[in-house]
Amino acid sequence: MAVDLEEAQVLAQWAQQAPRKAWLLRAGDVLVTPGPLSGEFRRYVSELTGVPSEQATVIEVPPCGAVPLAQAVRQAGLLGRVRAHAGQPGTALLPTAQDASALAFARDLGVTVHPYATVEQAVAALPTTMLLNTKAGFRQAAGAVGMRLPEGRVCRRPEVAEVVRQLLEQHERVVVKPDRSAGGHGLRFLSREDVRGAGAALALDAVGGPHGTWVVEQCVPVAESVSIQMENTVSGTRALFSGAMRTEQGSFTGYVSPLPPSCAHAATELEEWGTRLGRHLAGHGYLGPFGLDALMSTDGVTYASESNVRRTATTTPHTMVTRLTAAAGLARPAWAVSKRRTRRSVGFDEALARLREHRVAFDPQRGEGVVLYADAPADRHSWRYAVIAAHGSGVRELEDALAEALEFEKA
Repeated sequence: MAVDLEEAQVLAQWAQQAPRKAWLLRAGDVLVTPGPLSGEFRRYVSELTGVPSEQATVIEVPPCGAVPLAQAVRQAGLLGRVRAHAGQPGTALLPTAQDASALAFARDLGVTVHPYATVEQAVAALPTTMLLNTKAGFRQAAGAVGMRLPEGRVCRRPEVAEVVRQLLEQHERVVVKPDRSAGGHGLRFLSREDVRGAGAALALDAVGGPHGTWVVEQCVPVAESVSIQMENTVSGTRALFSGAMRTEQGSFTGYVSPLPPSCAHAATELEEWGTRLGRHLAGHGYLGPFGLDALMSTDGVTYASESNVRRTATTTPHTMVTRLTAAAGLARPAWAVSKRRTRRSVGFDEALARLREHRVAFDPQRGEGVVLYADAPADRHSWRYAVIAAHGSGVRELEDALAEALEFEKA
């Protein structure tokens, strides 16, 4: 849904984040994951959530190449094991994305897809779900519901160079986006100098094939990249949380919520746009979470950029934060997720020990601290973490202390 299956390298990178879904587990749940969970991480999650490891099942699916997870389950001979758990009354599938493969898998297992009453309802919403996960489909829907968009055009790959040149006649820079891409994968930022003398074609990533769809847009001078996460239920559309994205060259590297003071005034407009988009999705049968991303220009104007009609990189961390802070009574905690490199190799138990030694490890009684929310990285350097505090200033202080505790490389 986010990229083509041929994008094996980026899919493998994303799969490394699968262990974070352990924060959703409750007694009786089953996690089917393409990424292994270490014993240290499972014990850590169990300690903070209060759910003993033996009360939830983790089924690790070995690598099977660039195929949907449901297909990997079948190829690994694990379908019977998953089906045995799915036979429990009231079981539903909670996929990261409601794509065709996930819906077919639910039908094979004889379960519903959360939050739909039947698989058929989810299938009916699939065409719109797929369309709104494309850049071109989003531009069409966003324009129809009255969002402000950067000037741009939709074209096929062979037409990109000419469209770039045309837009550069009016704008200093443009951004070139593959139609299906997430996390900034495949984006190119171009100026007049970049394309001068480039010939008839531009060097684009091999995304979408030789005739795939691309979007070329005015490159807005960005002060902040912001987003709002929404949810469609049978009762209507509601806002869950908003925040600012941390990015490098258009690629997602982290998130902080709520919106910082510098862009807090965007919250009302984001919620209005998100509500309109949610009603549009509901009109085509979609239920579940979705995100709306936007850019705030240096003159304070907000421009919608894309929608992600699925569980996003922030959906599970937000659920984790809400769950871990409930006992402490923090109604709206501030939080951030990010990834930083340590100067030296660090294992999970050592990393946790250093957090405790520096008194920054998450404290359930206070509802504040640092959570190692995605297991130890394969390279033992690229650590993902969540920081939770009562206020935004507390998040910044904890991140500074964390950088010292884990000896991060300088940003």
